[in-house]
Amino acid sequence: MAESITEGTLKQFSKQVGDFVERDEEIATIETDKIDVAVNAPESGTIKELLVSEEDTVTVGQPIVKLEPGSGGEAAEKPKHEPAPEKKEEKTEASPSKPETKEAAPSKPEPVKEKQPERPKPTEPRKEAEPSTPAQAGGREERRVKMNRMRLRIAERLKQSQNTAASLTTFNEVDMSSLMEFRKLYKDDVLKKTGVKLGFMSAFSRACVLAMKDLPAVNASIEGPNGGDTIVYRDYVDISVAVATEKGLVTPVVRNAEGMDLVGIEKAIADLGKKARDNKLTIEDMAGGTFTISNGVFSVH
Repeated sequence: MAESITEGTLKQFSKQVGDFVERDEEIATIETDKIDVAVNAPESGTIKELLVSEEDTVTVGQPIVKLEPGSGGEAAEKPKHEPAPEKKEEKTEASPSKPETKEAAPSKPEPVKEKQPERPKPTEPRKEAEPSTPAQAGGREERRVKMNRMRLRIAERLKQSQNTAASLTTFNEVDMSSLMEFRKLYKDDVLKKTGVKLGFMSAFSRACVLAMKDLPAVNASIEGPNGGDTIVYRDYVDISVAVATEKGLVTPVVRNAEGMDLVGIEKAIADLGKKARDNKLTIEDMAGGTFTISNGVFSVH
């Protein structure tokens, strides 16, 4: 391996305990920050023990198997099985016969009683199957994927670059005329039917939800020890939205936005905004967002 590489992850063993290997034959594969490296047997022999497990971290020079040197012929020889001793047939003497017992005289059959036909019972009206527990608004499932060595090193370098290099923000402008026309056309009807004022934040949130369905990595996070070694993919989207209050800007969270339409998102934002202005937001309202939308003010992006 390269001099800069000091450790790796043992991905798999290509040989197992009891296998005979020739000198320089591949016995395992180690994944490093850059490439996968094959580990070859230092000499011919039989593998007696695996000293590490797959997915373990191993350092350069660390033994991974216990090898008993020997030639293929010696390893191939198997102890000859001695013929199993023939089983002696055991003669069983017949036990003295017991005096035969006279069979009991058959009893007279009892007359069969005729069953009276039962009167049909009035059928009860069928009850419709009641649903079990009511379905939740959205699931909260997560999928955890451990990062390989290369991805770990890429994440480490990106974080290092973020901490040491100047960051740059990219702005992309879009044509909002269709959305503005949509809002102008339906805002009065929505307000009359639902009491919710239709704004633009619900459209932004819904667009982000649809985008994250196609790109789930955008809604993921990195967790684990030593800066994180596991990517957590979520089946739910909790969007943090900015709400202005007298004390300053806060970002309460709209839970399970993936299961809401425009009106549902707008109502959730309005309810959180009211709680913020009334100073009734809780820690639970503010924590756990998986994606944040920052809307600009004073004509600033």
